[in-house]
Amino acid sequence: MQRIRVLVVDDHRIFAESLAAALAVEQDVEVAAAGSGPAALRTLERAAADGRRFDVLLIDADLGAAVPAAAASPPDPAAAAPAAAGGIALVSRVRTDHPEVRTVVLAERDDPRRAAAALQAGASGWVAKESSLSRLLHVVRGVLRGETHLPPALLTGVLRELTATRRHRTESERLVESLTPREHEVLRCMVAGLGRKAVAERLYLSPHTVRTHMQNVLGKLGVHSTLAAVALARKAGVGPADLEHVTS
Repeated sequence: MQRIRVLVVDDHRIFAESLAAALAVEQDVEVAAAGSGPAALRTLERAAADGRRFDVLLIDADLGAAVPAAAASPPDPAAAAPAAAGGIALVSRVRTDHPEVRTVVLAERDDPRRAAAALQAGASGWVAKESSLSRLLHVVRGVLRGETHLPPALLTGVLRELTATRRHRTESERLVESLTPREHEVLRCMVAGLGRKAVAERLYLSPHTVRTHMQNVLGKLGVHSTLAAVALARKAGVGPADLEHVTS
């Protein structure tokens, strides 16, 4: 019999241990629990090193612990959902570091916006904590077959959120495409957090010329601050400039 290895990640110890004990009754399920995102990542790394990886993570949507950022990770579309930052950040990190592991989010309440953010981050399912054990096991086995599971009542709202996200991304991409190649370089430097002097040094331009390019970027993107320009750029998929050999 092939066993399913499940890791429950929840900082409410009583709930995590109770759920783990309930799942462990199943003959084909092997389960462990972790109380935070960092603890879960360490558990995954140890399991991978021992050749006994986990198959599914059940992650609390309201996980409170911070998750260390992955090096050179791509912009995370779920970052716009601060209410579920801990849980969704962990989903995104697992997708980056352990893409073979499926993740399912456990939530106290149904929320289309947060569920959509979880799916964008890489989750394969969203399940209410009050669901029956048989329902949860059905979802666990389903995601291992490549299925995505959402409560029927959430489907319409999640589709609406995903459509709106795509519409905003398309508009952002159109605005970024209006930039000249040099303005695009300046924008990537802005995304990397470089100030005007550092951008000038990197692109071998005068600070005055960089100031002009930055003003043009803000105008073409229709924003009034560097922070707003960076947020729009990330939404459009613009990554930071390579900072190797750059000094600020």
